Amino acid sequence: MLKILIDEGETYNEETGEFKGGKEYTLLLEHSLISLSKWEAIWKKPFIPPHTPEGRKDHTAEESYSYFKCMAMRDYPEHVMRKAWVEKHRVIQEYISDEHTATKTYHDPRQKPSKTIVTSELIYYWMIMHNIPFECQKWHLNNLLTLIDVCNIKNGKQRKMSPEEIKSKNRELNRARRAKLDTKG
Repeated sequence: MLKILIDEGETYNEETGEFKGGKEYTLLLEHSLISLSKWEAIWKKPFIPPHTPEGRKDHTAEESYSYFKCMAMRDYPEHVMRKAWVEKHRVIQEYISDEHTATKTYHDPRQKPSKTIVTSELIYYWMIMHNIPFECQKWHLNNLLTLIDVCNIKNGKQRKMSPEEIKSKNRELNRARRAKLDTKG
């Protein structure tokens, strides 16, 4: 969870002619599957862009701000949200992109990137398939996706061997069989 402290700033009361200190807000934000699901319900498109040859397509400024609002765990006044977005934009982006885990999963660079369109429903499906409890939908999204990767690896979703690796393995198996049976072929 990201906590951001925002000072509303001074306000001027025209009737009394006095400045008054503004209220302080602590914004509680979560980059989670719940936030992603809310955003996709608004925009009717996947939040996580597919890997395409032309590269990642970022969101418009309006879509990015909308996601920031979906991350809010409570309702805050619009002017406070706008001020937080302007003042803390870099901190928010760093929080979203942070891995939030020590686990590193291996992705074979020889494999083509998946063209699977990842939506919140697909991530929920993966959670169900791996018996991941629904309380994990509140985790930082990168933690959840790493857990799903780990489940895929541990459940035997192995990478395919190259033709050279297959030939080498078969040669070694044949060599071992000839030695065991004491034959030449």
